[in-house]
Amino acid sequence: MPIDKIFKDDASEEKGERARMASFIGAMAVADLVKSTLGPKGMDKILQSTGRGHSVTVTNDGATILKSLHIDNPAAKVLVDISKVQDDEVGDGTTSVVVLAGELLREAEKLVTSKIHPMTIIAGYRMAAECAREALLKRVMDNKENAEKFRSDLMKIAMTTLCSKILSQDKEHFAEMAVDAIFRLKGSTNLESIQIIKKPGGSLRDSFLDEG
Repeated sequence: MPIDKIFKDDASEEKGERARMASFIGAMAVADLVKSTLGPKGMDKILQSTGRGHSVTVTNDGATILKSLHIDNPAAKVLVDISKVQDDEVGDGTTSVVVLAGELLREAEKLVTSKIHPMTIIAGYRMAAECAREALLKRVMDNKENAEKFRSDLMKIAMTTLCSKILSQDKEHFAEMAVDAIFRLKGSTNLESIQIIKKPGGSLRDSFLDEG
């Protein structure tokens, strides 16, 4: 069967340098799209669906933003998949992994332009990743044997996460609830055991953790 009969009529083919540049540009465009949502001063984005109802979503969550995109660029799709895996496995850091991957590709583009072979760049990145991992392991602190310090660590993690959320003004209150809820799981990672019930009226500080 002729190769042109395998693909759809609107399919296009790119080769060599043009294909490589298209991959770089597509992936970096996705990273730049969510970069402005990163960190405590990150901005929200307004997403409007084109389907029935034209629903509007306001969010700064990288995974939510990327899920709403219709992407054809293969390299850009890889970054979207990275975000999805991060969301499924960790539940946070979706924007960070995409921005980091985008910056690695941005630097890789400069190296490719300098005639450095892609396999050499990949090998260098793998060595750098291993060095970073070893450095982190040397400096990591585990306070789980000290209940007071362990709780303090969890509170700091929770408050840092809440800094970029709408309820950041009440971050201590909600961090306390989140940490208490996690302790009640007694080591279990089944977050479905924690149910969130919403009721209209009142203020954010009226929220409370109840024994189920």
